[in-house]
Amino acid sequence: MITRLLSHDLPRSRWLALALLLILVGLAFAPFLFPGSKALGTAAKILVFILLVASYDLLLGYTGIVSFAHTMFFGIGAYGVAIASTRLGEGWGAVAIGVLLALLLSFVLALVIGLFSLRVKAIFYAMITLAVASAFQSLASQLSVVTGGEDGLSFRAPEWLSPSFEPFDEPLFGIDIDGKLFSYYLLFVVVLAMFLLLLRIVNSPFGRVLQAIRENDFRAEAIGYRVVVYRTLSNVLAALFATIAGALLALWLRYTGPDTTLSFEIMLDILLIVVIGGMGSLYGAVIGSALFVLAQNYLQALLRMGAGVFDGIPVLAQLVSPDRWLLWLGLLFVLSVYHFPTGVVGRLRASRPGR
Repeated sequence: MITRLLSHDLPRSRWLALALLLILVGLAFAPFLFPGSKALGTAAKILVFILLVASYDLLLGYTGIVSFAHTMFFGIGAYGVAIASTRLGEGWGAVAIGVLLALLLSFVLALVIGLFSLRVKAIFYAMITLAVASAFQSLASQLSVVTGGEDGLSFRAPEWLSPSFEPFDEPLFGIDIDGKLFSYYLLFVVVLAMFLLLLRIVNSPFGRVLQAIRENDFRAEAIGYRVVVYRTLSNVLAALFATIAGALLALWLRYTGPDTTLSFEIMLDILLIVVIGGMGSLYGAVIGSALFVLAQNYLQALLRMGAGVFDGIPVLAQLVSPDRWLLWLGLLFVLSVYHFPTGVVGRLRASRPGR
């Protein structure tokens, strides 16, 4: 049953299977295991990034396409929900319309970019997507009447997802059952379903062709596969999944702005997570997202604890200062890339083949 659910793409490593199981259990029971708004927000961000990074790995890891426009589709999903909710009012109907229109816009843009740009060489395609993403970000910042400009859009989510919604008077296992909890489990169920669907796609005959194109596009073309068609389909699928991730983030935050979805920093984070987790394996998106988001949210707190221990020692106290958290985060990433050139997943699978 599990083998079929995972599309016969098993972890192939006991340590990797254990890590994936721990992350799955941790995310499934995060509201009960890690109480507090920060912990729940961190778990929700991990879920969103798992879907976002997995969709990008479909492009980079499985098809060999370097695109810098992925956050554009992420932003389209978020803005679709926000604009529909502010114009049509709160409710599931507004959310559904916003998601559908966002998916339609992402489909058209990804199709156009794919058909007109994927015929050029990789570096030129990367530059084209960077230019398109930058133009879209500027457009979102300037169309303040529609997008809220730099301030973004705040909106009211459907009643069941509102923090003020409390259907029960008594808490369950010490946790208040409210709209925030429903929002979290909406993210969890959708991300889990989308991740399993992505697993099915990359392990289908279509996914095998994408990997053949990644390895040698000239040979794939020679044996009869239309490389441009497959690359365009991969681009469209990745864009649609990124759009869903953006919509989920908007529903969680009940806010959308250029900095939350369209910033180039998010694109760099996606690239880092793909490299750390391991390209060409969707499990790398799970491992990489969990490691990255946890480090991003809790490294500063750990350094604050360390600063108290080394207080009074001039050099060490400065090195472990909470203000140096970006330095340590960068150092951790450099070390992880150096010691895990094929990513954490690749290293774990190579160390225990066939297990």
